[in-house]
Amino acid sequence: MGVHTFGSKLEFNPHVHMIVTMGGLNKQGEWEDYDYIPFKMLRIFWQNAVLKLLRRVLTPVQKREFQHLLQKAYPKNAEVFYVNAPKRSRTKITGLLQYIGRYMKRGPIALSRIKAYDGEIVAFIYHDKRTNQEKTLVMSVEEFILSLTRHIPDKDFKMIRHYGLYSRRIKALAKKIVIAFQEKVKKLLFNAKEMLKPKTWRERIVERFKQDPLKCSHCGNYYEFKGTVALKNGHLKVVYANDVQAHSCLKREIKRLEEETDKIEKEQIYQKTFKELRFNWESLQKSIEQRDRELYMFTMW
Repeated sequence: MGVHTFGSKLEFNPHVHMIVTMGGLNKQGEWEDYDYIPFKMLRIFWQNAVLKLLRRVLTPVQKREFQHLLQKAYPKNAEVFYVNAPKRSRTKITGLLQYIGRYMKRGPIALSRIKAYDGEIVAFIYHDKRTNQEKTLVMSVEEFILSLTRHIPDKDFKMIRHYGLYSRRIKALAKKIVIAFQEKVKKLLFNAKEMLKPKTWRERIVERFKQDPLKCSHCGNYYEFKGTVALKNGHLKVVYANDVQAHSCLKREIKRLEEETDKIEKEQIYQKTFKELRFNWESLQKSIEQRDRELYMFTMW
C-alpha cells in the first residue's frame, strides 16, 4: 500500500494505491481465489477510517461545531469517499508492478515536463484527465516551490506499508502458512525459504538477464571489489582500498593506464606530424616537378 499525495498539476490530491493477492486464506486455513474487491464495502471502511481520524484530531470545541457535518457524512455523503476497485487488470503483472513501482517512487514532477523558467515564473505541461489533452500551467517560482514542498513527507513517515502475507511482523507465520499450502496441493511452486528471503542485486540480475554481472565475459573469472579510484586534479588517485595488497594493485593499474594513455597521445602526435610533413613534402615535390617542366619548355622554345 503506497501513499500518493500529488496530481498532474502538483495539487494536493492524497490517495492510496494498493496491490493485493488474487485470493487469500479463510478461517480454516484454506486458500480461496478472489479477483474482485467489493468497492462499495471498501468505500464504507474508507469512510469510517477518515471520519474517525477527523474526530481524533479535532478539539472538543471543534467537535461541537462540526458534529452535525460529521453525522451527515455517514448516511448521505458516502459517494465522495471514492474507491476505484476494477475487476482483474488485463495488463501483464510484471509491467503493472514496474509502473506502480515507478509511480510510487518518483517525485511530483519530472524535469522533462518543465518547459520554461526565467527566474520569476515556471511553466510546465500536465495531462488533463477530463479532456484527455496536454496543457500548460504557468505559476510563480514561489508557488512552484510551495507546490513541491507540500508533498515532502514528514520525517520517519512510511510512504509504503506492507500488510497480510507481505507484513514483516508475521514473516515466520507466513512462512509456515506457505509451507503448509505447498504440502497440501502437492506442488512446490516456490521454495518457502527462498521466497521469503530478499534477493540480492546479483541474484535479481541473473534471474532477469540470465547473466552473472560479476563474471567476466572474456576470461570467465569473477570480479571482486577491491577499492575505488577517482580522477583528481587531472590524475587518477586511489580513494579506497580493502588492504595493502589491493592498494598496490590499484597503483599498478593506474600506472599501466597512464602509460597506455601516454602511448596513445604520442602516437596521435606522431600521426599528426607525419601527415603535416607528408603534405609539405608532396607539395614541395610537385613544385620542383612543375619548375623543371617550365625550364625544359623554356629551353625548347
